[in-house]
Amino acid sequence: MATDIKDAVHAVDAAAVMRLLPARPRLLALGEPTHGEDTLLDLRNELFRQLVEQEGYRTIAIESDCLMGLAVDDYVTSGTGTLDEVMEHGFSHGWGASAANRELVRWMRAYNEDRPASDRLRFAGFDGPLEITAAASPRQALTALHGYLSRVDTDLLPCTAETLDHLLGADDRWTDPAAMMDPSQSVGQSADAGRLRLLADDLVALLDAQTPHLITTTSRADLDRARLYGRTATGLLRYHHWMADTSPARMTRLCALRDLMMSHNLLALTDRGPTLVHAQSSHLQRQKSSMRMWQGRVEWWSAGALVSTRLGKEYAFVATALGTIHHQGVDAPPPDTVEGLLYELPDDRYVVDARELTTALGGTLPALRVSPWFGYAPFDPTHLGDSDGIVFVKDVPQS
Repeated sequence: MATDIKDAVHAVDAAAVMRLLPARPRLLALGEPTHGEDTLLDLRNELFRQLVEQEGYRTIAIESDCLMGLAVDDYVTSGTGTLDEVMEHGFSHGWGASAANRELVRWMRAYNEDRPASDRLRFAGFDGPLEITAAASPRQALTALHGYLSRVDTDLLPCTAETLDHLLGADDRWTDPAAMMDPSQSVGQSADAGRLRLLADDLVALLDAQTPHLITTTSRADLDRARLYGRTATGLLRYHHWMADTSPARMTRLCALRDLMMSHNLLALTDRGPTLVHAQSSHLQRQKSSMRMWQGRVEWWSAGALVSTRLGKEYAFVATALGTIHHQGVDAPPPDTVEGLLYELPDDRYVVDARELTTALGGTLPALRVSPWFGYAPFDPTHLGDSDGIVFVKDVPQS
């Protein structure tokens, strides 16, 4: 069996990943099983460089706030701001403190220097303005969309900027972290929030209806950004509405709505050309995702599952599997798991052909590894048939 498994593994580079796929996908998703490890982000960076230089990829999208990411995109495309500023203000979830993320942004800016706009690299966050404990106020997205639409006949606008400001009220009533655990603390089903949902819908409809005018009076980039504001405003208001829900399905809805927002952002990025997407595997896999939360197990369809149904073979998913994370108490994997089988091979990292590995296993399904640390999700062997490949990293040292 060991010889057969060796036949399924290859050196880690973009060419090896692309050989797993029937054609160059519009979205190539690289999933990670844990966050915050620069070893994995350095590997992502190197694969992105190779995809840029060898396969014509021009965009990278990561699991970070889609609105904050606009500052990073402005910096890498046109030099707006400074590297320190965009690392501080352009990332959510604390990702800006990562040395590997800093190197990615620095390299993208250097690559774009003196290149024509049509050939520049682009950056995107594709997560909503959400954290696991709270969601942002819809103010930024709503007011930016309304401001963009000031270019049309003002009689067509469903409200004034002053009306929006009044209905939004203080931002801290939207961002109160107590609302995640106590639905009664959420303003998402208040009369003002209900009115804002209708106005946001009307603003998005006006944006769509006025596209022929707007594309000639602004630019494609400005229109695309306005569409992002519209998606974010409606998505946030929907998310806040269900934060105020008291039914048993509350957390299932919230998890599903977050990934739905992610999927809309990813589908919009396909207009830019081939894109590398990097996030936790649970957001990118084709099968249902799950998480154990305070009220029990929650299951939902991930952004990857949603996008895959739209793009078919133009969506590809490659998971990352790990051997050890000693500094988090994750030691050598049991030999009967996917990670254990790969850990016994001599080299430090591989690209694994999931189909060939399945064949080598001869119908024997490996055991599911159990993680002693909540921050690491082992590879689920039942996902072998739905993964286009695996990147295996034997040991992850402390960043």
